Amino acid sequence: MPSVLVTGAARGIGRATTVWLANRGWDVIAGLRRPEDREALTGERISTITLDITDPDQVAALDTALPARLDAVVNNAGVVVAGPVEATPVDELRRQLEVNVVAQASVTQAVLPRLRASRGRVIFVSSVSGLIATPMFGPYNASKFALEGMADALRLELAPWGIRVVLIEPAQTDTDLWRLADRDLDQGVARLTLEQRELYAKHLEGFRKTIPRSQRVAGPPDRVAAAIEKALTARRPRARYVVGASASAQALVARLTPTPVLDVLLRTGGGVPRRV
Repeated sequence: MPSVLVTGAARGIGRATTVWLANRGWDVIAGLRRPEDREALTGERISTITLDITDPDQVAALDTALPARLDAVVNNAGVVVAGPVEATPVDELRRQLEVNVVAQASVTQAVLPRLRASRGRVIFVSSVSGLIATPMFGPYNASKFALEGMADALRLELAPWGIRVVLIEPAQTDTDLWRLADRDLDQGVARLTLEQRELYAKHLEGFRKTIPRSQRVAGPPDRVAAAIEKALTARRPRARYVVGASASAQALVARLTPTPVLDVLLRTGGGVPRRV
């Protein structure tokens, strides 16, 4: 049976993908940042390893932790740093890029010898946020735009070995990112200085009002897992899979709408005030 490493498998898209693939005959190695998360993932075809993708020692240990044959990696682990770019601490910006870009490359580099032998596949879970920048998500947008560029280059570089590189681009998904959005916003606001809170008070108020709408339209993680399975099994997989009607509509509008008009739409939809 084919084998696949899924990072960030404890919850959300990673967990849904792990279960989805295991139920369809894949041997899944589930990468978990915390050992205690193992209890939540059980199954005949699921094995777990401790893998904090930002830990160089744990990434290096993949060489002995993984089976001799590996057919694919699903780079799913990631974090979200939200808030005004001006008010984002530089250390938080570094963390955003370290997890969502640098660590993705690190894991991929570690498993490529196995994937070259199996002519396997590399999957990156990106986002519509890697196609469209929105207010209050600048750091996250930066990481996903960078991930898209890296994956595109990697796809070209690995083609001679028959290794396919695919991007998965969902829109809002029913995971902790949106379920806990109010809490995360509160934590972000707590990091701001008093001056920053006053400067961006209307932005923050407007953004908070958009959260229920995003929660209502968030699609199920299984929809993303199904797209990942298609990317893994299609004879000729596409370079990118935009997941769901909402994501497809957003991508289409962004591609066809003149930038000044799109800016107005995104500012309005993101709760940015017309004047402060």
